[in-house]
Amino acid sequence: MNQGSDNHNWYTIDNIEKLDTPALVVYPDRVKANIELLKTMIDDVARLRPHVKTYKNKEVTLLLLEAGIQKFKCATIAEAELLAICKAPDVLLAYQPVGPKLYRFIKLMHAYPTTKFSCLVDNAAAANEISEVAEKYKLRVDVYLDINVGMNRTGIKAGFEALQLYMDCTVLPGLNPVGLHAYDGHIHDTDLAVRTERCNTSFEPVLRLQEDIKKRGYAEPLIVAGGSPTFPIHAKRGVVECSPGTFVYWDKGYQLGMAEQGFLPAVLVISRVISLPGTTKLCLDVGHKSVSAENELSKRIYFLNAPELVPVGQSEEHLVVEAGEDHGYQIGDVLYGIPHHICPTVALYERAYTIENNVLKGEWLNAARDRKITI
Repeated sequence: MNQGSDNHNWYTIDNIEKLDTPALVVYPDRVKANIELLKTMIDDVARLRPHVKTYKNKEVTLLLLEAGIQKFKCATIAEAELLAICKAPDVLLAYQPVGPKLYRFIKLMHAYPTTKFSCLVDNAAAANEISEVAEKYKLRVDVYLDINVGMNRTGIKAGFEALQLYMDCTVLPGLNPVGLHAYDGHIHDTDLAVRTERCNTSFEPVLRLQEDIKKRGYAEPLIVAGGSPTFPIHAKRGVVECSPGTFVYWDKGYQLGMAEQGFLPAVLVISRVISLPGTTKLCLDVGHKSVSAENELSKRIYFLNAPELVPVGQSEEHLVVEAGEDHGYQIGDVLYGIPHHICPTVALYERAYTIENNVLKGEWLNAARDRKITI
């Protein structure tokens, strides 16, 4: 048994009795260290466009702005509004707005004129709809052509059809095509050499498309590429804007799979033992509603002060783990867990409690976990 009674551990909370569980806690000093490390991994801070989806709050946005980062990426209108509230200068909605979302996006542009907004497009129907609505409201929308480099969820494959769509966008009133967006989240091989080879192979058609657009006499399109796994690869390309997101908080999945990146786990899920359902089992208060549950049971949460625990069952509010004979755990024991996937875990919590010098201090509201802030 290892219950983490040593208060010198970086994660231990001395006044833990004040914190109900399950709870999301954040260590601001570690967040700041991760931001500084990110800046050392690229030649120009202007090439950073971090994704807000991981943290969803105003406090981290302000830390990024203070660090000199001016460009951001997001996936929802609420995330975009959060960034605008923080006066982020440049926000890419990495999503193709259609239907009501398009009208919300236009309303956002009117409400926050000091923020430069842009969005994605990958087909003629959506391009025409964005053009019509933008023209109706007397706006010109910057758009990035969303390129499918292997994720196979959205995007158009780089080639003649993509070139034609880009050129069509240049003549549509209300649209201003400015670049290409290439997210390669399917590439997350543990071996950096393999990951690099796969990344370069999938990215080559994007570079060819960029060159084809230039040859037609258009301005060189910007390229926004990658996420956390391929960040170190795209960071070496010189002109590509990079969009890591998980780096601010990090998680167990990337800690295991991206060993070459030295980011620190900066957010934990705190849990307590609430029941002893058998001589060798514990029941914890960390269910599907408390930690991202899309991975298999063994890859949801890792307990820093109890690495020997083996999950055997989880439901909405409970996690049952195998602790072995004569384990010594008692009702109320506190466990400090690193989520395997932090981004959807954050979305389960309305707030993260801040831990400074091993003491519970305050809280950060995850405002953009909601689908709507004001717009």
